[in-house]
Amino acid sequence: MKNTAEKQSKTAQVITPSQLLEHWQGHRRVTRRVIEAFPEKEFFTHSIGGMRPFSQMVAELLAIAVPGLQEIVSGKASKFDENLDHDNSKAKMLQWWDEATEQINELWAKIPAEQFQEHVKLFGQYEGPVHSQIFYFIDNEIHHRAQGYVYLRSLGVEPPFFYDRS
Repeated sequence: MKNTAEKQSKTAQVITPSQLLEHWQGHRRVTRRVIEAFPEKEFFTHSIGGMRPFSQMVAELLAIAVPGLQEIVSGKASKFDENLDHDNSKAKMLQWWDEATEQINELWAKIPAEQFQEHVKLFGQYEGPVHSQIFYFIDNEIHHRAQGYVYLRSLGVEPPFFYDRS
């Protein structure tokens, strides 16, 4: 019975890899609109309760998504590095966001469906199945985007609708 349950958990599929990618990219489109909504200066400086400015949270998201997928695809460990030389330019951060979006699509196409069940260790320290790592990428983005929503509201800026992922 246990072998049957294990086999089913490895072959069962609720959504396709392409549907999961579209789900993630939908979240990325919303996050991009949050970045756009920030006034330039406040994107790099505004903070509440000791939290980091939103630009630093975005830098973290950029340091996770593409490098994490590159590790999944190549099997080669990389160092986690969120120190981006953005020159306090929101336009540069948006450009990197857009470039990462395309790279995610390219890397995603190189992950065979069965690999989503494989165990990986990303950035030399985070262990788990590929699908769990990707869920973390998405969940972490949602978490930080919510912080961005709080920041925008505190600045008197109406954030984009979270449910509009178009």
